[in-house]
Amino acid sequence: MAHTHDHGGGVHSLRVPIPDNPLGHTLVHVLDTDRGPVLIDTGWDDPDSWDALTEGLTACGTSVAELHGVVITHHHPDHHGLSGKVRAASGAWIAMHAADTAIVRRTRETRPERWYTYMSAKLTAAGAPESHVAPLRAPRTPRPRPAFSPALPDREIVPGELLDLPGRRLRAIWTPGHTPGHVCLHLEEEHPARLPGHGRLFSGDHVLPGITPHIGLYEDPDDTTVTDPLGDYLASLERIAALGPAEVLPAHQHAFTGARARVRDLLDHHESRLRDLLALLAEPLTPWQLAERMTWNRPWAQIPPSSRTIAVSEAEAHLRRLVKQGRAEPVPGGEPVTYIAV
Repeated sequence: MAHTHDHGGGVHSLRVPIPDNPLGHTLVHVLDTDRGPVLIDTGWDDPDSWDALTEGLTACGTSVAELHGVVITHHHPDHHGLSGKVRAASGAWIAMHAADTAIVRRTRETRPERWYTYMSAKLTAAGAPESHVAPLRAPRTPRPRPAFSPALPDREIVPGELLDLPGRRLRAIWTPGHTPGHVCLHLEEEHPARLPGHGRLFSGDHVLPGITPHIGLYEDPDDTTVTDPLGDYLASLERIAALGPAEVLPAHQHAFTGARARVRDLLDHHESRLRDLLALLAEPLTPWQLAERMTWNRPWAQIPPSSRTIAVSEAEAHLRRLVKQGRAEPVPGGEPVTYIAV
C-alpha cells in the first residue's frame, strides 16, 4: 500500500522507508512540470525503499520512467540514496548545491580506510576513550558499501536562482548548517488553499515540525578551515523566517504552517542549549566530556557508539559557536584540548 498525499497544485508526497531508523521514512515530493514530474529528494538506497518509491509514483499517476529531474536538498543517504537508480531508470538529471556535490565527489574518491583514520584522529583529539576509538582502527575486510558511491549530480543548484522547471517557479534558498550545501526550495506560487503567506517551502531537514536536525561539524579530511555549522544554521533559519512561507513541506514528519513560529522555537532551543553548555563549562571539559554531560533523548550509558560519535560532533559544533561568540575558550596547553566558559 503506497503512502501518498496530494498537497494540491501539482505537488504530491510519498513516504520512502529508511531501514532501521527511528525517523521511519523520508517524504519524497513530486512536483509536476510541463516536461514531466520532478522529484525533490529520492530516499534511502534499499530494495524496500525503491519499491515504495516506484509504487508511490504509480499511485500519483506517473512512473519512474516519466521523471524529468531530481532536485536534492542535501547529500545525506536518506535523501540522495536512490538518485542514481532513478537516473538510470529515467534519464532524469540530478541537481545539488556545489558544496554538497563536493562531498559526494570526495566520498566516491576517498577509500573507507582514510575515513576511519581521520575519524579516529578526530575522536582522540576530542577526548574519546581508547575503547571507543579502537574499533575504528581495527583491520576490516573490504566490502562494497552503497553509502560510499553516491550518484554524482549533473546540475548545480545556484542559490537565489529559479530552477529550470518549465511552468513552475521554484527558487533555491541556500540554508547551510545541517550540511554545507543544504538548500530549501521555495515554490513561489499562490498556495492552492490560499493560506496566508508566501507560497510553499520544501525544507528538507532544515526546518522540521517536531524535531531539531543534527548540527555537527562538517567533515573533510583535507580541509583545515574552521567552520561554524551552528552559526550557519542559525543564520539560515533567520532567512526562512524572513521568507514567511504559507506552508512548509519537510522531508520528515509532516507538512505544517506557522514557519516563523517554528523558526523562533528552534532559535530559542539552540540558545537555551548554548546556555546549558556554558553552565557545564564552569570546569574545563573536552568535547567528549561535554557530550557525556549534555542532555540527549536517552542516558549516555544507553547511547550506542555510532550515535556517541554523532553526539560529540554536535557538542563540538556548539563549542565552536560559543568560542566564536567569545563565551567560551580553549584552555591552553592541554592534550586533548579542554574548553572553559569565559
